[in-house]
Amino acid sequence: MSSQQSFADFELAGWEDASTAAVYDQHFSRVTTQSADALLDDAGVGAGSRVLDVATGAGYVAAAAARRGALPVGVDFSATQVGLARERNPGIRFEQGPAEALPFEPAAFDAVVNAFGMCHASDPDLALREAFRVLKPGGKVALSVWDAPSRALGFGVLYAAIQAHGVADVGLPPGPNFFLFSDPAQCAKALLAAGFEAPSFRQVPQRLHVTEPDRLLDMVLQGTVRAAATLRAQSPQALDAIRQAVRQGLTAFEKADGFTLPMPAVVAAATKP
Repeated sequence: MSSQQSFADFELAGWEDASTAAVYDQHFSRVTTQSADALLDDAGVGAGSRVLDVATGAGYVAAAAARRGALPVGVDFSATQVGLARERNPGIRFEQGPAEALPFEPAAFDAVVNAFGMCHASDPDLALREAFRVLKPGGKVALSVWDAPSRALGFGVLYAAIQAHGVADVGLPPGPNFFLFSDPAQCAKALLAAGFEAPSFRQVPQRLHVTEPDRLLDMVLQGTVRAAATLRAQSPQALDAIRQAVRQGLTAFEKADGFTLPMPAVVAAATKP
């Protein structure tokens, strides 16, 4: 990784990797899609709604919108993700483009949704202003993000292990706090600054299930970008200690068929005047 690499380039390179996208699709999408209906509900998406799914990934929320009879368009900064979305959903339009420079005309959509994409945006404030621009007056934006690690306990177990046995600052390109929008006060401030009004927030329960404790660390190593890079930068001894700590941390969540961890989302919504 170049010391001069920007956060935007770092994130894009990570999500262009086909293997990373595939592991995310196989494992993490099973969690993130659990809040898709809540996201669409809070954006007011119904039959006939023109909805833009920003950071669409493999088209999960766009597909859910189409099942409601809406008219979705998906956009993602990763060509790999756009290709996967088009392959999965041949009847839906998908375009490549960053959340900070959406390739659409002003006031083109009734609703804009963003599922777990804000934590990957290099400029979240600009992404919100772009959502505002492409919304019609009276339209709604809704975004979902992971709740804080104290409640999204898959992250809580992992980051506690890194804090105890590794190094958290490994010299990655500086970017926004991954959990910035998990804080309703910070999220409300950003939405209002972008021009939206009447922000609302709610926690939506989600669950992550793994059959064995090592699966969590392997999923993060193979199916994420920022967290994976942090883990790969640890010494072999530290990584072994982190793995052992994650195993120990998961014992509190053991069920008969594996391990089930709370991984709630925060869903925020607001209206364009």
